[in-house]
Amino acid sequence: MTTAAVAAVVTASVVAGCSAAEDQVPSIGYALDNVVTTYNANTVDGAASGARQAFPRVQTGFSYLGPEGEALADNDIGSAAVVPGDVLTVRYVIAPQAVYSDGVPMTCDDLVLTWAANSGRFVAGENDLPLFDAASTAGYKDIDQVACTAGAKEATVTFRAGRSYSDWRNLFGATDILPAHVAARVAGVPDVVAPIASDDLDVVGRIAEFWNTGWNLTPGSVDTSLLPSNGPYRVDSYTADGGLVLVANDKWWGIAPATDRIVVWPKGTDIQSRAGEGELEVIDLGAGNDVPSDGFARTDYPSTGIEQLTFATSGALAPSAARRAIALCTPRQSLFDSYGHPGFDETTGVGSGVVDSRLVRVDDLLYAPVAATAANRFRQPDIATATAELAGAGIDGLTVRIGYLAPDSRRAQIVADIAAACAPAGITVQDAGSPQFSPTALRTGGVDAILGSTASASGAAGSVSDATAHDSLHSGAGSNVGGYANGRIDAIVDQLSVETSDASRLALSTEGENILWNDMPSLPLFSAPRTAAVADGMGNVVVDPTAAGIGWNMDRWILHR
Repeated sequence: MTTAAVAAVVTASVVAGCSAAEDQVPSIGYALDNVVTTYNANTVDGAASGARQAFPRVQTGFSYLGPEGEALADNDIGSAAVVPGDVLTVRYVIAPQAVYSDGVPMTCDDLVLTWAANSGRFVAGENDLPLFDAASTAGYKDIDQVACTAGAKEATVTFRAGRSYSDWRNLFGATDILPAHVAARVAGVPDVVAPIASDDLDVVGRIAEFWNTGWNLTPGSVDTSLLPSNGPYRVDSYTADGGLVLVANDKWWGIAPATDRIVVWPKGTDIQSRAGEGELEVIDLGAGNDVPSDGFARTDYPSTGIEQLTFATSGALAPSAARRAIALCTPRQSLFDSYGHPGFDETTGVGSGVVDSRLVRVDDLLYAPVAATAANRFRQPDIATATAELAGAGIDGLTVRIGYLAPDSRRAQIVADIAAACAPAGITVQDAGSPQFSPTALRTGGVDAILGSTASASGAAGSVSDATAHDSLHSGAGSNVGGYANGRIDAIVDQLSVETSDASRLALSTEGENILWNDMPSLPLFSAPRTAAVADGMGNVVVDPTAAGIGWNMDRWILHR
């Protein structure tokens, strides 16, 4: 069964329970398996949160992730076309009528801020730390300049010579672009273009400070003036009891949303109770979590994200031998057998086994030869070799705290199974799951490993692009929360992002996996399985296996009452 086949378009005539607001505005309840703690899906914690599931039709861009995981052009925003020449140059034209919900026009300033924040080029301090806490610089770091006249509706993006980024269509996409006029207002400058163009680090630093944390969301104290939308929906309110309320944006110039009001319920919501009260119609969760059965159609499917362990490369796990020891005692085959099958796809094979590559997608023709570098190692627990690795490194006993966003019954059981398998090797595995967990806990030493999806995302993750997965292995990348650094891997990741030859990709990926299986910065497990549950009477709800989740086309959802 293909991704298109599992695209659940539910148009039954049965009427689900009423979930309208008190004013009777038509409303749909949408539950996620992730927290929504920020309006900015591009920071380290934001990228791992549910922001990309909640806001794809609030923060639109020149593309969006479709149901096959590919970047599709969003012509409502404008156009993006390659300009002929020796270096990759793309001309972006913003639709004349494109305007934010606060009445401020969308301009090329927004693209300049997006590039500056995600390029990694603005650094300060003795250690040249990035001013912007961006999760990934993939693609944006290859851009040489964004030619933009402040307030204009077009920009010319020129890439560096020799850096024709192959996934350029994924740049400046949905949830990538944030309102530059808000950042400029808070920073106290007329626009963001001038200080970025002149490398005025004092001003850029103020802009970055807001970009990093100014869009954080705390239920009950949300300032919607900071959250203008350029999509069909805008944020109306966010409270613990009322959820994250999205309402139709009356400044939207495209086709009006089919339903005026979407209420997003983040992780921690009592799904069974909300569904029983008629407040939920669309549910998007990791497999293994309970979903309502009465009055709901359920679809299990494999996502493009890879369930994996990401290890710290400092502290107790600083020696690569310690990381290899954990990998050697982890029962990867039995973990897949127990927890990876809900997303099994008989046609494509996605989700059909243990994943043995970090650099190549499981549906890529190059996957099999690249995955063969693992040589079936690390499939079954090898206690003798794990013990020998620790002894060789002079490690007498090892404690590993594995963190994840809780509650999550599937991940809790995975940690328990790893703990039982590794105990004979003298490795104590502790469950460090928490409702307050974020990937930065690995940066700060709060945990020793993360159990999550691609790039440590807690919920929906991935796309058909390898960029996010690759960048999480690159030294200095925000999503590389384990602090892994290997110069050759950096070079391989950089080359793969512009490489078009399959022969070269095969050679580079094979070399890279040989290094990674020795260094062990992460341990892939299996294609992360997902579950969608859709209420009877819902129409146009289409499963999406990527980081955008099922919310990618929420403006087309409709409940037939």
